[in-house]
Amino acid sequence: MSSLFEPPEPSAETVRAGAPLAARMRPRTLGEYVGQDHLLHDGSPLRRAIESGRPHSMILHGPPGTGKTTLARIVADSADAVFEELSAVQAGRPEVRAVMERAEQRRRTGRRTVFFLDEIHRFNKAQQDALLPAVEEGLVTLIGATTENPSYEVNGALLSRARVYELRGLSDDDVRTLLLRALERGELGLVRVDDDAVEWLVARAAGDARTALSALELAATTAPASVVTLAHAEEALQRRILHYDRVGDNHYDTISAWIKSTRGSDPDASLYYLAVMLEGGEDPRFITRRMVILASEDIGNADPQALQVAVATAHAVELIGLPEGAHALAQCAVYLALAPKSNAAYKALGRARQHVRDNGAAPPPVPLRSGGRGEGYDYPHDRPGHVSPQELLPDTVAGQRFWTASGTERALGERHERIRRARGKTP
Repeated sequence: MSSLFEPPEPSAETVRAGAPLAARMRPRTLGEYVGQDHLLHDGSPLRRAIESGRPHSMILHGPPGTGKTTLARIVADSADAVFEELSAVQAGRPEVRAVMERAEQRRRTGRRTVFFLDEIHRFNKAQQDALLPAVEEGLVTLIGATTENPSYEVNGALLSRARVYELRGLSDDDVRTLLLRALERGELGLVRVDDDAVEWLVARAAGDARTALSALELAATTAPASVVTLAHAEEALQRRILHYDRVGDNHYDTISAWIKSTRGSDPDASLYYLAVMLEGGEDPRFITRRMVILASEDIGNADPQALQVAVATAHAVELIGLPEGAHALAQCAVYLALAPKSNAAYKALGRARQHVRDNGAAPPPVPLRSGGRGEGYDYPHDRPGHVSPQELLPDTVAGQRFWTASGTERALGERHERIRRARGKTP
């Protein structure tokens, strides 16, 4: 409570009036909330919890600008609870302890607390563990927000006490709704915004409402003659915002998409995901490592030169770096995408390793052992065609076939069968 000598706290409307457009446009009720219909449709568990004013602890997982903070505030308002907000990037145990102390004081008067912890994945295990007692005893309703997969970034003990809700990037219709709502409310004063400028911002917001609204506000404040044209919108948002975290989900999702597109022999898709990684600041050495792996795992002996191209690309990138190294990456991506594919060697090794796991490692036949211990070795170069009929597998493994040529390795498969016949092996 403020004293007589302290200025009164500003009202919520006063705070909103001086806030950025994205904050002023933040919905205050479920009726105003845009997007996330898969979580908030009529009768959904989350909607029922909010409408009944009985919130539960939860983890909100999704890209930036999709309404995580807004949803947390709506949860608190619906429960007539005090909203406490911290960012795990800046806060530590003292700040969390202070929140808990205030929550304890409120509980004595019958008031609840919703504790919103943004970037919860930034807390280490010990810091996350410190939240458990307050969540277990109901001192606070914890709402954690994260752009990362909580299965990897949030402690299992905490996850077991909270529901996980995945928020999706907003659709173009959702973003358009928010931009038009701001204009209809007169949030930009008498400024007029051309339709093509609105559509350009919608298309390039990447499902991020905050990005779109911030760009619209910047364009409105810098546009002459109180008219925002397409050129002003382009200048305010000079390039599409890439939601790419080099150590998070986007990092793994994008490289996974590149691998699967290249394996699927689509050079356009391969180049697209390569461009996403480069624009997002991905380490080119990480990309070349994946190229080398793919050349062996997915192309193999269908085109042995693919491995040479991938290794040469890795050397080129180390030698010249970016941006020029991007040319070598693009060349390699196209080559790998269009190369014939075979995972025969990869699968054969898997079968051989599984055999060893199941049966143990049998000792090599005596003639194959090293030094003076090996007697009776039949030297292939002394034989016609440089092929010996001697059995080279251990007795307990003889007859096993781990490798079979794929359809793209026909020539190699035919050579293999000729050798087998020369060695006296049955087909």
